[in-house]
Amino acid sequence: MTVIENSRLAIIGAGAVGSSLAYASLIRGSAREVVLYDIDAPRVEAEVLDLAHGTPFTGSSTITGGADLDVIAGANVVVVTAGAKQHPGQSRLDLAGVNVGILRSLMPALVERAPNAVFVLVTNPCDVLAVAAQRFSGLPVGRVFSSGTVLDSSRLRWRLAERLGLAPSSIHAMIVGEHGDSEFPLWSQSRIGPIPIREWLDDAGETMTVEELDQIAFEVKTAAYKVIEGKGATNYAIGLSGARIVEAVLNDEGAVLPVSSVLDDYRGVSGVALSVPSVVDAAGVSRVIDVPFSADEERALHASADTIRASLASLDLA
Repeated sequence: MTVIENSRLAIIGAGAVGSSLAYASLIRGSAREVVLYDIDAPRVEAEVLDLAHGTPFTGSSTITGGADLDVIAGANVVVVTAGAKQHPGQSRLDLAGVNVGILRSLMPALVERAPNAVFVLVTNPCDVLAVAAQRFSGLPVGRVFSSGTVLDSSRLRWRLAERLGLAPSSIHAMIVGEHGDSEFPLWSQSRIGPIPIREWLDDAGETMTVEELDQIAFEVKTAAYKVIEGKGATNYAIGLSGARIVEAVLNDEGAVLPVSSVLDDYRGVSGVALSVPSVVDAAGVSRVIDVPFSADEERALHASADTIRASLASLDLA
């Protein structure tokens, strides 16, 4: 990938996710400059040094950073990974109160230093925080959004590819709704190549049953819990998916990705952030795409909206 000249990516938080995002961005050449910020000076300085030592192998990207928020000044994209850590058995929504409190003071400070940036929330619960960050920043809806179900959709494509013995790039399927327990696959619009997923014949000449598709969807929805139980955090895949979102912005791609932004009468849903197919370019989310939903999928979307709305109601976002 060609590194975009004068592109500056700032990552807020040097924990497992933030450092993995920085690592992925350097390897992929996602930005000309990668800047890593954290309030823990020894940690962030060590992470920057460790990453810098590898840059002779990664091309022309550079890595800098520190514990002074001014290091992010002039960033084109700011990705927020800082926040309370999700523990085994804990849902993403359980983190809401603490992380909203962090964003209340953080977002105005970030906007002051990078007033023209696109802001991407990776911290969980990312749908709730996308709403909070947009309100606290005062920026247009499209310039503040979360990574949403980009990672969940990657998990779905990987699992289907594994099941069918195909390349993930040939699987066109998305998880939509909440990035959490109420998320669901948009099966009605899923394809393998040009063929609807329910019509695809596997090597045995069989189609996948509804029960098998439901099981795959369940495995995807609970995948993070399994990873967290085993190693304490998810970091590599979210780092890679975050880098992919950054590239869509910095390259002004117009890529269709299931990111989460505040919706306005999207299939009857308003005022909450949910992941739906969206066009991501230099403006951030330039538009959401009104794709057809089945009746069941539309009910699931409204159930996801109710989940996020209930969480927002318990928080003070004034």
